[in-house]
Amino acid sequence: MFINAKIDYNPAKAYLLKTRINFTYFMNLTNIQPDFNKADLLPVIIQHQQTLEVLMLGYMNVEAYNKTIAEGKVTFFSRSKNRLWTKGEESGNFLFVKHTSIDCDRDTILISVLPQGPTCHNGTRSCFDTAYNQNFIFELESIIKDRFENPRQGSYINSLQQKGLNKIAQKVGEEGVETVIAALAETDVDFVNEASDLVFHLLVLLQQKGFSLESIAKNLETRHKSN
Repeated sequence: MFINAKIDYNPAKAYLLKTRINFTYFMNLTNIQPDFNKADLLPVIIQHQQTLEVLMLGYMNVEAYNKTIAEGKVTFFSRSKNRLWTKGEESGNFLFVKHTSIDCDRDTILISVLPQGPTCHNGTRSCFDTAYNQNFIFELESIIKDRFENPRQGSYINSLQQKGLNKIAQKVGEEGVETVIAALAETDVDFVNEASDLVFHLLVLLQQKGFSLESIAKNLETRHKSN
């Protein structure tokens, strides 16, 4: 039976601040109550917070769910081990919680995470053999953000960052022109390459201005709804 007991979030908040993990997801957890009266174990879908890729499926009982909330790291109930099992407790590949959602029947949990290392025990990013493709754009955005926050010697991203906003904006303009030229007068391979350069430099410009792909997506969604 699910017990809606009060949880002291302060230790978890202190831990997350110490490890630089965003605490805001707790605002999404406070009023969520999965219905463990329906089953002792509820299925839990793990999704990458940035790429939206489904990483794995596990199960939680009420103790595992409460531990996940309190610590900010995903803990399952392992049916094979017959005990609570924090993902990464041996490998160090923890799943840090960013957001939690409960389905309409309150018997399935969706957890958005930032994985620390591969999710699958086989060493792959996901337990499902699915194509990455467009998800890499979100990964690239994450790499650019990391370079801005943790500069590396010889990094092209950091060389642009050091040159400042005007140079980055100029590069976006140059790549835009080259993309148009490639579309009109060059091969499809050239066009894809130039379009890729354009997208890359636009991501750098977004980071420089303090925006993200999420900002663009929300704006496009709002504009779509208004039409």
